Amino acid sequence: MEAILFIGIQAVGKSTFYREHFSGTHVHINLDTLKTRGRELQVLQSCLEAKQSFVIDNTNTLRSERARYIGPARAAGFQVRGYYFQSRLQEAMERNRQRSGLARIPDKGVLATHRRLEIPSLSEGFERPFYVTRSNDFSRFTSI
Repeated sequence: MEAILFIGIQAVGKSTFYREHFSGTHVHINLDTLKTRGRELQVLQSCLEAKQSFVIDNTNTLRSERARYIGPARAAGFQVRGYYFQSRLQEAMERNRQRSGLARIPDKGVLATHRRLEIPSLSEGFERPFYVTRSNDFSRFTSI
């Protein structure tokens, strides 16, 4: 049983990384698609009770945001891993500008997320954190 938290600003490839590496094995928990914290909590609780591996695919920029998932997952016996996505702000801003509709975040929103980003650490309860660098195929990620 594995709980994975993605950490990074918008438009760094978190959802693409999920599709390429975890879609066949882990439930995708994403606030953008679930729309409310209540629904998100419901899916999370279902995964914990069913002992189903999952990925939290949100920005998770603050330690306090990550704690809402780490504590319950560890209490349920899950291994908790963090995937920190490299935040090259200008590249993320450019990718974000290529999005359309609701997928495009206002520039000031991406900047605000970048400013409040707290780097994950083992002291938060991660058993193994990873640092993900963007390549064309996300083939490079290393333990940090």
